[in-house]
Amino acid sequence: MSSKLLVLLVFSTLFLAACWPNPNMVINPTPMTQFTQPDPGKKFSDYLIGVGDTLDIKFMYNPELNELAVPVRPDGRISLQLANDVPAANLTPEQLRKVLIEKYSSEIKKPEIAIIVRTFTANRVFVDGEVVYPGMVEIRGPTTLMQILAQSRGLTANARMSNVIVMRKDAEGKPMAANIDIRKIIDGTDPSLDINMMPYDIVYVPKSNIANWLKFVDEYINRAVPGGFPGWGGFYNPYTYTFGGFTKVYPDRAPVVTVAPAP
Repeated sequence: MSSKLLVLLVFSTLFLAACWPNPNMVINPTPMTQFTQPDPGKKFSDYLIGVGDTLDIKFMYNPELNELAVPVRPDGRISLQLANDVPAANLTPEQLRKVLIEKYSSEIKKPEIAIIVRTFTANRVFVDGEVVYPGMVEIRGPTTLMQILAQSRGLTANARMSNVIVMRKDAEGKPMAANIDIRKIIDGTDPSLDINMMPYDIVYVPKSNIANWLKFVDEYINRAVPGGFPGWGGFYNPYTYTFGGFTKVYPDRAPVVTVAPAP
């Protein structure tokens, strides 16, 4: 096989790989009008107690029953005197207060109870993909998509800004997802795309097409051909760098040292 035909075959493969439908996108996205529609049965300001939260439960006229630093267990329940196990997760503090008043009514005459949420763990958003610091981000108060990305220290140079994926569950627990072009938020074309985040949302920033192409070249050409593909010896791949330092692509290749001639 001639070298020209080989080069043509390689570039044809690269072209098809670059034009192939990108898997990092939602095939059947939820319409944005439905995606951003709040639950009509719940006010935005109402906080829902979550697993891992810590509660103080105080009885106004019966301080001997006070419970401090009560954790919400992984099963969503709390353990209390006289009332045993009580479901607490996904309830507002006011709803839990009414439940406890009903529970203690048989033991105490006209119980007056206060629920104080000391620590919050339910307000979390998970960010992954092409951001500088992927991981869990805590939200305090109303927080938008762009604010979440800023708390992740922004996007990497390989991010696909035209297709940021946001996943969440609706009021019935069914998953839904949307593709959001954050370029329209930045240039002011459609600021409404900067949606408010909800607890346990997942934000995924995929790689751009050119980043996928560069990764393809490195993995399927430079690493597949011993010594590298002719003409690609100086190919730079940003994925060879990680937070732990430089990762050698060709660990068996001896370093090349150039010695300048003596003056």
